[in-house]
Amino acid sequence: MSDNKEFFPDVPVIKYEGPSSKNPLAYRYYNAEEVVYGKKMKDHLRFAVCYWHTWRAMGADPFGSTTRQWPFDDGTDSVENALTRLRAHFEFVHKLGVEYYTFHDRDVAPEGKTWKETEHHLDQIIAEAERLQKATGIKLLWGTANLFSNPRYMNGAATNPDPEVFAYAAAQVKKAIDFTHKLGGENFVFWGGREGYQSLLNTNMKQELEHLALIFKLALDYKHKIGFKGQFLIEPKPMEPTKHQYDFDAATVLNFLRQYNLTDHFKLNIEANHATLAGHSFEHELTVASIAGHLGSVDANTGDCLLGWDTDQFNMDIKSTTLALGVVLDQGGLGSGGFNFDAKIRRESVEPVDLFYAHIGSIDAFARGLRNAAKIREEGLLKKMIDERYSGWHTGIGSEILDGKHDLASLEQHVLNKNVEPKKASGRQELFENTLNYYL
Repeated sequence: MSDNKEFFPDVPVIKYEGPSSKNPLAYRYYNAEEVVYGKKMKDHLRFAVCYWHTWRAMGADPFGSTTRQWPFDDGTDSVENALTRLRAHFEFVHKLGVEYYTFHDRDVAPEGKTWKETEHHLDQIIAEAERLQKATGIKLLWGTANLFSNPRYMNGAATNPDPEVFAYAAAQVKKAIDFTHKLGGENFVFWGGREGYQSLLNTNMKQELEHLALIFKLALDYKHKIGFKGQFLIEPKPMEPTKHQYDFDAATVLNFLRQYNLTDHFKLNIEANHATLAGHSFEHELTVASIAGHLGSVDANTGDCLLGWDTDQFNMDIKSTTLALGVVLDQGGLGSGGFNFDAKIRRESVEPVDLFYAHIGSIDAFARGLRNAAKIREEGLLKKMIDERYSGWHTGIGSEILDGKHDLASLEQHVLNKNVEPKKASGRQELFENTLNYYL
């Protein structure tokens, strides 16, 4: 960092010290330059620090007010305070040794009394972000627009019954694409925070879905007009704050894209905690997106299976990260995407150093997951076991079916000719679980 003021003077740049290190401000497993499975760790993982949970989540929850205040944040919503917060952010990312960050427009800049004033505030912040990016080499993984916090969006943004709200949301999306383009963002994310319904009694779902598709199409047109090369991403989430959101899970979003002829233009940003809320596992949602060719990026967090809301915790679960990285390795990486820490420290964690502990722990967890997933694929034991389970499709009647040599009548005749009940074959789930645990 070139600026003189230091916001975290007691924390050094975090270094890799190896598994035997007892230093809580060091990486034990994340060695950025180490080559794993043909690429450097940092290129597999492309970690990003999110702005909103890191700097704007002050510990409030539905049952209590804020519990912390950062020493460099005066608690006001002024542009001056926003600029100070931004400089602290870049120092934090720099000291973590992470190369990317992400943000919503409202995370970094306060809204004004008019749209013109709001744009002016944002322009000042973006100019400073551009300067800091050049000074540090830190890059923008993706930008996005907050279309859910302001009361104007209480009935949705693109899906709002009022066209004036749709127009305001469109203006906000345009501005967000502009600044993402200006800052060299590699992706742009759409998260429909309130794009859903609380009751079907007062909802025209067909019209709302058409309007949601419309704003995506308008955004695509604008993307091409200004020459923005970043990938457009949609982030599925099933509920909260709405009863039902139109981007419920990966399968729902993929169907939406097909229905409205948007398939070629969007990929998915999968969040672990959103998978939990949809009743899925993290690896399930990653797999659904990946086998469709639409896994673009990952929000690296986790939820609590005992709590029914979006707790956005830092993922420290090695099994979870191993399975997730397996999906990513199998598809050859995330391209322009990465692993964004859409996670917040707990309400009871109130010191700046807690932010470092949380990120370090989760970075190490994903690094371990990467090492495990790579070893699983290099040794090939699990793949061999899966291949053996499906081996019947490579010979005999199995290969004939896949080659199109049978119809229903000929398959019925095959069963009549054999006149034998198919043998039961064990799925050996316990053996598969034991094998995975060997690598963990």
